[in-house]
Amino acid sequence: MWVITVYSKENKAMFEFNTEKEAREAFRTIQGCKILSEVVYFHDYCFALAAA
Repeated sequence: MWVITVYSKENKAMFEFNTEKEAREAFRTIQGCKILSEVVYFHDYCFALAAA
Protein backbone atom coordinates (compact mmCIF):
# COMPACT_ATOMS: atom_id res chain seq x y z
CA MET A 1 0.00 0.00 0.00
CA TRP A 2 1.19 3.51 -0.82
CA VAL A 3 0.14 6.62 1.10
CA ILE A 4 0.43 10.29 0.25
CA THR A 5 0.21 12.60 3.25
CA VAL A 6 -0.51 16.25 2.49
CA TYR A 7 0.02 18.99 5.09
CA SER A 8 -1.30 22.54 5.14
CA LYS A 9 -1.59 25.10 7.93
CA GLU A 10 -5.10 24.01 8.86
CA ASN A 11 -5.50 20.48 7.50
CA LYS A 12 -3.85 17.14 6.99
CA ALA A 13 -5.04 14.64 4.40
CA MET A 14 -4.02 11.09 3.57
CA PHE A 15 -4.64 9.27 0.31
CA GLU A 16 -4.15 5.50 -0.10
CA PHE A 17 -3.14 3.72 -3.30
CA ASN A 18 -2.71 0.06 -4.16
CA THR A 19 0.18 0.49 -6.58
CA GLU A 20 3.28 2.64 -6.72
CA LYS A 21 2.38 3.79 -10.23
CA GLU A 22 -1.01 5.18 -9.09
CA ALA A 23 0.60 6.91 -6.13
CA ARG A 24 3.38 8.53 -8.15
CA GLU A 25 0.93 9.82 -10.76
CA ALA A 26 -1.22 11.41 -8.05
CA PHE A 27 1.88 12.74 -6.25
CA ARG A 28 2.82 14.79 -9.31
CA THR A 29 -0.58 16.51 -9.41
CA ILE A 30 -1.15 17.15 -5.69
CA GLN A 31 -0.22 20.66 -4.52
CA GLY A 32 1.32 21.49 -1.16
CA CYS A 33 3.72 19.91 1.28
CA LYS A 34 3.45 16.17 0.64
CA ILE A 35 5.12 12.90 1.58
CA LEU A 36 4.92 9.64 -0.35
CA SER A 37 5.28 6.51 1.80
CA GLU A 38 5.15 2.79 1.22
CA VAL A 39 3.37 0.86 3.96
CA VAL A 40 4.61 -2.71 4.35
CA TYR A 41 2.86 -5.17 6.61
CA PHE A 42 4.94 -8.05 7.91
CA HIS A 43 2.09 -10.52 7.33
CA ASP A 44 1.87 -9.62 3.60
CA TYR A 45 1.87 -12.54 1.17
CA CYS A 46 5.24 -11.54 -0.38
CA PHE A 47 6.97 -11.91 3.01
CA ALA A 48 5.44 -15.34 3.56
CA LEU A 49 6.99 -16.52 0.28
CA ALA A 50 10.41 -15.08 1.16
CA ALA A 51 10.42 -16.78 4.57
CA ALA A 52 9.48 -20.20 3.18
